[in-house]
Amino acid sequence: MQVYLDNSATTRPFDDVREMMREIEAENYGNPSSLHMMGVRSEQELRHAREILAGLLKVKEKEICFTSGGTESDNLALIGCARANKRSGQHLITTKIEHPAVLETMKFLETEGYEVTYLDVDANGCVQTDTLQNALRKDTILVSVMHVNNEIGSLQQIRELSAAAKAFNPAILFHVDAVQSFGKYRIYPKRWGIDLLSVSAHKIHGPKGTGFLYADEKVKMQPVLFGGGQQGGRRSGTENVPAIAGMARAAEEIYEDFENKIERLYTLKTGFIEELERLDQVRVNAIPVGDEELSVRVKKSAPHIVSASVGGIRAEVLLHALEEKGIYVSSGSACASNKPALSKTLMAIGVERTLLDSTIRFSFSMETTKEELDYTIEALRELLPALRRYTRH
Repeated sequence: MQVYLDNSATTRPFDDVREMMREIEAENYGNPSSLHMMGVRSEQELRHAREILAGLLKVKEKEICFTSGGTESDNLALIGCARANKRSGQHLITTKIEHPAVLETMKFLETEGYEVTYLDVDANGCVQTDTLQNALRKDTILVSVMHVNNEIGSLQQIRELSAAAKAFNPAILFHVDAVQSFGKYRIYPKRWGIDLLSVSAHKIHGPKGTGFLYADEKVKMQPVLFGGGQQGGRRSGTENVPAIAGMARAAEEIYEDFENKIERLYTLKTGFIEELERLDQVRVNAIPVGDEELSVRVKKSAPHIVSASVGGIRAEVLLHALEEKGIYVSSGSACASNKPALSKTLMAIGVERTLLDSTIRFSFSMETTKEELDYTIEALRELLPALRRYTRH
């Protein structure tokens, strides 16, 4: 049996997404900037994709800028807006548990003279509103907070955080990395006070190498790529038409019968956590404690991510032991998992140092089944005692 539980790293493209992309590659392969009919057909594909994505977010089509994925979207939002608004201030705010696409970009901006404040989070990986309020300054020009953390699944209260920033100064730009939350929540930037929103296609059963940035039409943003001036000059370069069309189709499919799909994911996650917590020396991270039932507390986190610390076993050892049984999981962010450094996210939420290198991430998709999760629990029941016997103390 093969069980793929690394969907926060990437998802399997939907069948009709792959078919649509093949068809466009074969037939509508013209450059969308060309004036002839082949170019017009490609431009129509882009227009249709914009219409779909803008409709899901309830924004204007011209506010959708296609990119190569979440990393580029984050870079364009942060660098482009920081540079364009430098005269208003040089203070930026983000959190200590952001994706490297944000954290590394912030470090780069520090080399350009910007000052960055990195907000603490609580034990559940959440930023408290007063923490943000205390960090705001007269020269703050941008706040960037991820909606769902890619390692532990913590869920930020974006509307409350954005409202706090806007109450302090309406001109402050609010950016959200929604790579892990688009397709898991209905997101409405205009209602939530979001000025910029980053999305990646391959997290929602679309193709790799494409994504988009929502940027409110009023936002001042300099380009970071220069060339032919496509997409209103915000992002030069010939658009990847098949991938963009595939991304839009994947988004359509994700949001069909959406509430039932998400409720099913939460049910799977709750049951899986119940079984994990029955295992010896296994602790699930970023699930709020309290008197409420687990099913209620689980809904305060994302529906598709489970972070579990397993005492006495290194994550890499357990990962490969599970792989031998056909189960694929992650030891953290796939974008940083090949680096030896310990997880900044796990350190930020106070995970014991002895467990920092013993934490596994299980991440589900709309295609994950209860049978797959049951098989995973059985494998863990078998593997954990055996692996601990061979652990050096």
